[in-house]
Amino acid sequence: MRYAVYVFYLVAALAAAPSTHSQVHEFNLENGLKLLVKEDRRAPVVVSQIWYRIGSSYEHDGITGISHALEHMMFQGTEKYPDGEFSRIIAENGGNENAFTGKDYTAYFQMLEKSRLEVSLELEADRMRNLLLSEEEFRKEIEVVKEERRLRTEDNPVAYLYETALATAFQTAPYRHPIIGWMADLDAMQIGDLKTWYDRWYAPNNATLVVAGDVEPDLVHRLTQKHFGPLEASMVPAPRTLPEVTQQGMKRVTVKRPAELPHLLMAYKTPVLRDQAAAPASWEPYALEVLAGVLDGGNSARLATHLVRGEEVAASIGVSYDLAGRLDGLFIIQAAPARGRTVGEVEQAVREQLDNIVSGEISEQELARVKAQVVSSDVYERDSLFYQAMILGIFETTGLPWRLADEYVARIQAISAGQVKQVADKYLRDDGLTVAVLEPQSRQAPGTVRRPAGGDQHAGG
Repeated sequence: MRYAVYVFYLVAALAAAPSTHSQVHEFNLENGLKLLVKEDRRAPVVVSQIWYRIGSSYEHDGITGISHALEHMMFQGTEKYPDGEFSRIIAENGGNENAFTGKDYTAYFQMLEKSRLEVSLELEADRMRNLLLSEEEFRKEIEVVKEERRLRTEDNPVAYLYETALATAFQTAPYRHPIIGWMADLDAMQIGDLKTWYDRWYAPNNATLVVAGDVEPDLVHRLTQKHFGPLEASMVPAPRTLPEVTQQGMKRVTVKRPAELPHLLMAYKTPVLRDQAAAPASWEPYALEVLAGVLDGGNSARLATHLVRGEEVAASIGVSYDLAGRLDGLFIIQAAPARGRTVGEVEQAVREQLDNIVSGEISEQELARVKAQVVSSDVYERDSLFYQAMILGIFETTGLPWRLADEYVARIQAISAGQVKQVADKYLRDDGLTVAVLEPQSRQAPGTVRRPAGGDQHAGG
């Protein structure tokens, strides 16, 4: 959604990877814009997505949230198409449109009947370089962003715990920044900051256009050249990103917020996919993906079987891991204790299950189950034009060749039980672990809740 900072789960997008190289056509314009066209002629529909290599991981202290704030302002109009005209024209042509901001990208998309593709391309090309950024509209929109932060993070104890966990786990890497930004930075943000950010990053040589659907690749190329080709390239700076320092021991943080139930989050530092030529251990992210499935791949997975139904120590539990990212990420386990059980009991039970992975056996039946889920998800998600385009955009924007997406299912199927045990032993260790605990506080009467002056500055509540 346009006003949401959290985007779709990457695992689901990965499952929608294009099945053959021949279905994707790549073109490069002289101004640096890359065009990827994915043919899918099952319905007379087209999806157009423009991906910019800019997100919260490109930001620094003092300007957090600026990528997301600019996303909001991108709908405020240009001289040619004033405020509201973009959405009106898309709707008038029977389509829908939206946008999202992530850690490593900002993307804008439209879904239309195939003959209306040029409408989308003309509008996106216009606002790539001609956006009007008015002080009056910015003042209105930044208040919308701040209210979004209050509703989605500050008033949501589990989301606030997650934000705190990331800010604690990452010491130097920019993944410690919330996508929506810290409230103090939103309060201090100026229209000039957005103009500078827009001029710096919104350029054809910092973007990838992905078009998927019932289209002729050469025609899409000609239309792209017509509308985007005249745009001049910019001097896009290389992102100055501090690498994450090696964690030297387990971190713990407690968050006290008004809440009904406690919550546990365990985050382990883990690698992500890299260009195969530069990654001798390129199989490890796939093994971590399979490990996530062994632990949390449905009702028959280990954590649900043993902790929710068996020991009944957890009311709910889940695992998340993203393979694709510009920087190394996290393998996250989240759980809510069952009634009468404590966060400490849940953590101990999780640790025992992780120890069992390393020291015990992973059956062929377990591996077959996880791999079957991957294949079935791939078949199911391939029905979505949006996800077919999305996986291409994610790979290209995070620095991975889009062709690598073709290998996903085969690489998952090639993972052995020994490799799953190896990555569990290597990465799920205390030295790379951050444990965040939500400690519920009683809710005060209306009007008595006090907010920290200047908003949420740092982890820890």
